[in-house]
Amino acid sequence: MTISPKQRLAVITAALLALFLGAMDALVVSAAMPTIVAELGGLHLYSWVYSSYFLARAVSLPIFGKLADLYKNRNLFLAAIGLFTLSSVAAGFAFNMIALIIARVFQGIGAGAIFALVYVVLADVSSPNSRGRTLSFASSVWGIASVLGPTLGGFIVSYFSWRWIFFINIPLGLISLWGIGAYLLDVRAKKDKVSMDFAGVASLSTAVLAFLLAFLLGGRNYAWSSSLVIGLLVFSLACIIAFVVIERRAKDPIMSIDFFRIGGFRTGNAAVFLSSFVIFSMFAFAPLFIQGAQGRSPMEVGVAMLSLSLGWSLGAFVLGQFVDRIGRKGTAVAGAVCLMAGCAVNLTFTPATSTYYVFLNFLVIGIGMGWVALSTLLVVQSCLEEKDLGVATSSNQFARTLGGAVGVGICGSFIADRFSNLSESVHNSELMRHLPDQLSEAGFGQVESLLTPEAQALMPDALRTMVQDAVMGGLRGVFWTVTVAAGFCLLLCLFIPRERKKTKQVDTD
Repeated sequence: MTISPKQRLAVITAALLALFLGAMDALVVSAAMPTIVAELGGLHLYSWVYSSYFLARAVSLPIFGKLADLYKNRNLFLAAIGLFTLSSVAAGFAFNMIALIIARVFQGIGAGAIFALVYVVLADVSSPNSRGRTLSFASSVWGIASVLGPTLGGFIVSYFSWRWIFFINIPLGLISLWGIGAYLLDVRAKKDKVSMDFAGVASLSTAVLAFLLAFLLGGRNYAWSSSLVIGLLVFSLACIIAFVVIERRAKDPIMSIDFFRIGGFRTGNAAVFLSSFVIFSMFAFAPLFIQGAQGRSPMEVGVAMLSLSLGWSLGAFVLGQFVDRIGRKGTAVAGAVCLMAGCAVNLTFTPATSTYYVFLNFLVIGIGMGWVALSTLLVVQSCLEEKDLGVATSSNQFARTLGGAVGVGICGSFIADRFSNLSESVHNSELMRHLPDQLSEAGFGQVESLLTPEAQALMPDALRTMVQDAVMGGLRGVFWTVTVAAGFCLLLCLFIPRERKKTKQVDTD
């Protein structure tokens, strides 16, 4: 089917706007959460505002990836944006934390569908020779969202009601709906008769939920050796086994087991899993180093962390301009080298390391992630047939989501263990008798409260040293873990097969 340059531009713009909505939503909420909790109450449900969104998004990704290969993308995209917009309205009118969490679940489903469909649609409307450049625009959107999200959230909360962080999605969602509805055409032929693999959907969704819940709870609320965490992991494994059995017998499986026999599919997704393990662990715990170990200000934390997101988005955008000409395996390897080199440099960090040095190193890590993420996505897309483009795309996004969850879960256990030991050491020492009134009144149970520069300025030198040593001890475990993960990522990228040239029936005139 022919698509004109005007239609292509309109579809790309509308798709990227929808992606911006989903990308920014997770970030803009963080700045408003203290205000939301103060008004709605339910402090014990605080983390589930994030977790419900994250879990729903993760589960919906592979499902909508498969649906994109079965049904018209236009209808699916309109449904996804519509669901996200309506659930944003519901979140804005939430009268308590339970209502907000339910709305966030539906937002997560809509966001997962959008994330899967955006990359499918961008690939659909691009020729094979320009696919990398088009997909790199999506990385730029992530970078813009990472910069604007927290700032916009703080601005809205300061000058308007927190409810507007959700209501602002309405006009943006309507514009995106109009662009997709008016201009998107399906360029891939879809099946006349569809056989939906409901058993496969159920077993995969259950396995993912149990697996991610184990890593959300393990090392924090429950010990890794607890019966709950072990039970969730065993249950997830049982569901995966059931999924494999079901998929081998399914008429039209949601994700064919045969795909894992393809080198590009297998290594590309495994590599992005490990690179996401690295980058999201850095996003989660590098601020502890800058503020907790170095005693830097929140502004310096923000500047340093900005380099990770900017490196990711700029690296992918720049790579997108020439990746289709120089090859995907080479750029994936180059990105993995940057990722591993940056992680290795982390091991040399000390409390005296300059913010400028940290910024530059995080920029290198971000660039490495941008290159690995875009290259592996293109590798996975190119190794399957066009009729399976949705599954290929969503599998890569899904692997990225799982990698981030597993990385943050494992690395978080290092920090939690060190903080637990720190709290016990201080309570058993003479330091408790000499704490300033402000710290004594706040209590020492929430060790995170002692990581602010204001709190550290009030501490006796001995306590400040203990806190910084505990943070550095936990972060050494994090830095070593991400370095090893980056090394395995590089090894996998070396085994990515050279791509084979494929043609695409799309008019690019």
